[in-house]
Amino acid sequence: MTAAAGVQCVPFLAADVGGTHARIGLVSATGDCAQPVALLRYATYECAQFPSLGEILRAFLFDHALAPVCCGSIACAGYPDGEQVINTNLPWPVSISELRAALDVRELALINDFQAMACATEFLRADDTTLLAGPAVAASGPVLVMGPGTGLGAAVRIPALNGRSIILSTEAGQAAFAPSTPRELAILDRLLRESSHVPVEQLVSGPGLHTIYRTLGLIEGSPTPLESPARITAAAIAGGDVLAHDALDTFCGLLGSVVGDLILLYGAQGGVFLAGGILPQMREFLQHSSFHARLLSKGRMRSVLAQVPVRLLEHGNLGVIGAASWFLQHRSGA
Repeated sequence: MTAAAGVQCVPFLAADVGGTHARIGLVSATGDCAQPVALLRYATYECAQFPSLGEILRAFLFDHALAPVCCGSIACAGYPDGEQVINTNLPWPVSISELRAALDVRELALINDFQAMACATEFLRADDTTLLAGPAVAASGPVLVMGPGTGLGAAVRIPALNGRSIILSTEAGQAAFAPSTPRELAILDRLLRESSHVPVEQLVSGPGLHTIYRTLGLIEGSPTPLESPARITAAAIAGGDVLAHDALDTFCGLLGSVVGDLILLYGAQGGVFLAGGILPQMREFLQHSSFHARLLSKGRMRSVLAQVPVRLLEHGNLGVIGAASWFLQHRSGA
């Protein structure tokens, strides 16, 4: 793909919008297939501090645009339904047609945020990630990209013979939670009193860690003074808080179980990349938890799962790079 086939090096907008943060970039095509996007400007915003996504994008363009921007790509948490987004984790509704009019841009594409992340992993180097489990070198095959943040996102990158991957967007976080231990059964029993459907992301996400902590407190009759996933994680790592430790250990085990399920569901022999804002904070705890044992605990498929490398990556600007790369590929027809 050449720069001329994309946007001819003219800067365009690329955004990665989650429930907590919106990461916005001004980017351009490079013409280099190995690194097709140049990041010219970049900023991160807290979603809750703005009344709409349009206000965030306008603020970014006011501060960083080098010239009028005529097109762009928005990678957004949730399920793109036409020009709307179905998502309960965003603080405001998102409509691409309204954004297009508000920003006065000619072309504005909408994709899922983990679809963008999956696209970006094609351009990662091995030293951009931390190997958590499995062999250092992956077999050929589909690659799973997933991560707990405000919700649980997941996408699959399927390598193609023509060099352009197929990206499968999923709503795996909305699948029903399947407990595997007595503690998890007790948590599910408690949560089913509040709702007939308990999705995986209700537990395997940032808010999900707090849900586990709060629910274990109710079950055990223990106080639950910690009010955020970050504080629960810090208390568990510091030691001395048994409930926080149990909550984080339960979270890591559940994450491993879900990763193993998704590898099997999507045939992800090409490896797993774990993203999401909360995982880097608990990296060492995760490595020494039941995460990998639970990932492998799938009966006769254990030996198959043991061959799949699982890597942790920092979210950073990858979603922006992925949104821009996707836009260049689809706009140029490459």
